[in-house]
Amino acid sequence: MEAVPWELERRLSPGKQEKELNMNILITGGAGFLGSHLCRRLLKSGNRIICVDNFITGSRQNLQDLLKNKKFKLIEHDISRPLSVKDKLDWVMHFASPASPKDYLQHPIKTIKVGTLGTHNCLGIAKAKGAKFFLASTSEVYGDPKISPQSEEYWGNVNPIGPRSCYDEAKRSAEAISFAYFRQHNIDIRVIRIFNTYGPFMRIEDGRVVSNFIYQALTGKDLTVYGKGTQSRSFCYVDDLIDGIVKFMKVDYPGPVNLGTPYEFTMLELAKKIISFTGSRSKIKFLPLPEDDPKQRRPDITKARKLLCWQPKITLDQGLKKTIPWFKDKLK
Repeated sequence: MEAVPWELERRLSPGKQEKELNMNILITGGAGFLGSHLCRRLLKSGNRIICVDNFITGSRQNLQDLLKNKKFKLIEHDISRPLSVKDKLDWVMHFASPASPKDYLQHPIKTIKVGTLGTHNCLGIAKAKGAKFFLASTSEVYGDPKISPQSEEYWGNVNPIGPRSCYDEAKRSAEAISFAYFRQHNIDIRVIRIFNTYGPFMRIEDGRVVSNFIYQALTGKDLTVYGKGTQSRSFCYVDDLIDGIVKFMKVDYPGPVNLGTPYEFTMLELAKKIISFTGSRSKIKFLPLPEDDPKQRRPDITKARKLLCWQPKITLDQGLKKTIPWFKDKLK
């Protein structure tokens, strides 16, 4: 394992586990794609969940099966503004943020606010309640990386004033303030960097590549590939990611830890797979490459393997075959 700074090493104790049951957990962004999966998974384990969402990109439909659960509470609130919570809390898990380029380019200021003010508010709640804090950060903190794969020690190559900076820099700031609270207030934190994830409950037209391609293929539209389609990504199925998150909650280490799959595919390869799996007659249309679009994104998951005993199990083919029927059903 890579060496860790001395002030983090004191917390590194992979053998120390905590119970998963009967905790009170506040999850911001709980009506979103990842948040709703996390709510469902932690409720299934017997925990009590307070879901906070302002529904800018989240959806009540994602939570319909949870609303009658006595252990689930929904609060409609913008976490960029202070929130008073009366309940005892064991965890504050901050997943709120627009996450697709389409969304954060449409809501750049709200994206910056939820990454900065929202993170500060969540850390304040955790401090007041004596709770642990979990930050959903992103591979976007690496920007357009000059090395591959990207390990947690890589500082990134980010344009601080480009169109994507509202998301990239907000998440980098969120990590910075989390570690400031860790060092100054001894808040018990966990920071993950999430790489491309897909699966059921994605918004059909959220602008992310997997949902875009599936939607276009199922509706007979051309699949829009940017540049020559040679830029690559790694795609993690959502069940694998949620499993990694839950494992990280049980390990006494602040992070950051990459979660994603180390297997890369080009955009052109992904488009062809989705056309094949959907049986679509759609063609591929090439468009100009967006500004600051990363050419390559692949995680080094050595730390996750060693600390969490975690690695993705579901292949891209298997995951797409689980995801496409969900999109078909939603498009009926």
